[in-house]
Amino acid sequence: MTIPLRPGAAAAPRPPAPDPLAPLLELTGVRDAAEAARAAIDRLLRHRLMRNRSAEVSAESALRGARASAALEGVDVPLADIRAGSVEDPVVQGALRASVALGSLVETWSRAPGQVLARLHVLAAADLVDSAELGRPRPHAGPRLSGLFTLVTATSTVPAVLVAGLVHGELAALAPFGTADGVVARAAGRLTGIDRGLDPKAVSVPEMGFAELGREAYAAALAGYASGEPDGVAGWLVHCCRATEHGAVEGLAIAEAIVRG
Repeated sequence: MTIPLRPGAAAAPRPPAPDPLAPLLELTGVRDAAEAARAAIDRLLRHRLMRNRSAEVSAESALRGARASAALEGVDVPLADIRAGSVEDPVVQGALRASVALGSLVETWSRAPGQVLARLHVLAAADLVDSAELGRPRPHAGPRLSGLFTLVTATSTVPAVLVAGLVHGELAALAPFGTADGVVARAAGRLTGIDRGLDPKAVSVPEMGFAELGREAYAAALAGYASGEPDGVAGWLVHCCRATEHGAVEGLAIAEAIVRG
């Protein structure tokens, strides 16, 4: 039965729809891990250098993040060599291009994630595949990518670090392009954290956090996520939160090094 409204009467507002991501916070260890990650980033953002020199930290963070992302792909080269411009490896160069471009992609990410992903793949894989394959997801990726785009464009009440972990995990597990998918996934995860206010100044180095936790641990956590089992998803999200904590510590180390000159 419905109650008829008199002409001109406003309908009662509908209650907000439940957040479909909210159950993630009930998975084992996820809420505490997300809170710890947020606290670590907040400590970094309170550093005195962030008032007027955060761009210097962000630039160094991009460099170290690219090196770590390439290392997770199996190409581990000294940071000094990258800084000197003496590394020509295509994986490293692709990671550098993707990392440096993130700042210019933030405003577009939440509006046109497909466009941004294509651009990230062009940057990351330019020296790895024929130009005709750049930025083109393979057919198998279509339906799941549509779900990812909805995740990126929708609002959510869950912590940004978890949304970033989901974006990262989805892309890494799906491997939509067939080349440089890991680099693209980590760049998109970081972009999500920047866009959703976790690290708006882009001064942490989450890629370094994943590298410090180890390639084997990264692969195992990602496999757990790909399984779709609650414990596997929880394990991956906790892993992402711990990597974020490590990345915040790396950001603090960068800031202190700049202060010391």
